[in-house]
Amino acid sequence: MSTAIITGITGQDGSYLAECLLAKGYDVVGMVRRSSTVTFQRIKHIQDDITIIQGDLHDQSSLVDVIERYRPDEVYNLAAQSFVPTSWNQPVLTGEVTALGVTRLLEAIRLINPQTRFYQASSSEMFGKVREVPQSESTPFYPRSPYGVAKVYAHWITVNYRESYDLYAVSGILFNHESPRRGLEFVTRKISYGVARIKLGLSKELRLGNLESRRDWGFAGDYVEAMRLMLQRGAPEDFVIGTGVTHSVRELCELAFSHVGLDYNDFVVQDPNFYRPAEVDLLVSDPSKAVKDLEWQPKIGFEELIHMMVDEDLKRLALEID
Repeated sequence: MSTAIITGITGQDGSYLAECLLAKGYDVVGMVRRSSTVTFQRIKHIQDDITIIQGDLHDQSSLVDVIERYRPDEVYNLAAQSFVPTSWNQPVLTGEVTALGVTRLLEAIRLINPQTRFYQASSSEMFGKVREVPQSESTPFYPRSPYGVAKVYAHWITVNYRESYDLYAVSGILFNHESPRRGLEFVTRKISYGVARIKLGLSKELRLGNLESRRDWGFAGDYVEAMRLMLQRGAPEDFVIGTGVTHSVRELCELAFSHVGLDYNDFVVQDPNFYRPAEVDLLVSDPSKAVKDLEWQPKIGFEELIHMMVDEDLKRLALEID
């Protein structure tokens, strides 16, 4: 039985990845930061099947201890300060966790168990002010937020440890991936939750930023399988993961509201407070390498994804009302 450590296991991706690995027969160990408010809601249904341990990307010694104790076959680093708007308000914290935290984890692997295979969660936000459309593994980075800058550092330090120390260390450059488990601060979930509240009479409007902003959105449950596949190859390589198709926030609103028989124009209010200080350009993936070499492609389409998210939020809110 292979052992995999997942940092950020309580998040959206961590919960789906844990399910994926358990189904493949892995011994799954989830690393969480010590906190009095840690929530296990996303992994509650599998919590008895996994091992939860404490560790912190700020603390080198805790990471060394974790690697030494479990000697994992695979480590998936999904932990980060991952909300882009917050990175402008907390740029130093974002750098400490999202950038330097990766270095600390790689160093622990190098020192204790260099046979461990390492996956780093890179991001399409690294492309930022894009140099070409669509974006592939060879597209130059031009990040437009402290989060994007931190992810670029994390990406290149992973490459550096791979080339310097012959570690099996890879980065998955994932474009936006969503699900009913997405946090409420992210626009897709903000919209699906807002639609559900309006449909149930709990709210009268939904305030959003730039409706023309476009993203390459896919289903998180599909993307975690690509993560696993990246660590099963003979040689370590980085991959872009996405759908290759973009949609605007306006399209997302139209799809979500129409799913419950409403017109988004009657409820959506554009609020300048939700605009980013620096917006990214057209982010759209070229996943052809992943399709060819990993034999991976998304199974859930955009419309099905948004309908799934709205339906789940309707169910949640209906239960709360009852």
